[in-house]
Amino acid sequence: MQVEDVAYIRQVQAGDRDAFRVLVERHSRAIFRVAFRVTNNEQDAEEIVQETFLRAYKALSSFESRANFSTWLTRIAINCSLDMIGQRKPVQPLTGVNEEGEEFELQVPSTDPSPERRVLSGEVRERIASAMGQLTAVERTAFVLRHFEGRSIEEIGSVLDIKDGAAKNTIFRAVQKLRRTLEPLGRVAL
Repeated sequence: MQVEDVAYIRQVQAGDRDAFRVLVERHSRAIFRVAFRVTNNEQDAEEIVQETFLRAYKALSSFESRANFSTWLTRIAINCSLDMIGQRKPVQPLTGVNEEGEEFELQVPSTDPSPERRVLSGEVRERIASAMGQLTAVERTAFVLRHFEGRSIEEIGSVLDIKDGAAKNTIFRAVQKLRRTLEPLGRVAL
């Protein structure tokens, strides 16, 4: 943990509310990245950042400085993310109505030049999103923390409140599931 974090935490614990703002500014981007990668939704991630810091502020009096503050925050964010995923209804494709009153599905524009490349990119995005959706919430969280955030096995175990061996196995299972699901894409020449 950064030495400066400890100083700000002590100030907050002593009643200085402004010191908490520094902690929020310092850690909010990382919390947003984790929340976004777990939920795959920007609005949800923003809500999770707010909820994470609200929960952290309320519980800061019980925070022990021997723990890593960023790991503690990440754990709160993961719990908020998992809570939100559990409450979320299945995502429906976005649709709209054109000027003639006909319904259509909204497409995300691609910056790739060729139509073939656009089709392939869309398929890849859909397959990756689908593959990530097939992971359990814990597998997805462990995978995101390890491969997107670069967290250690020990940190992941701490965040998920599981033993290091279980964290390794969870990441391994996630990778295996993703490989099986995405394997056909490896055969396509890009």
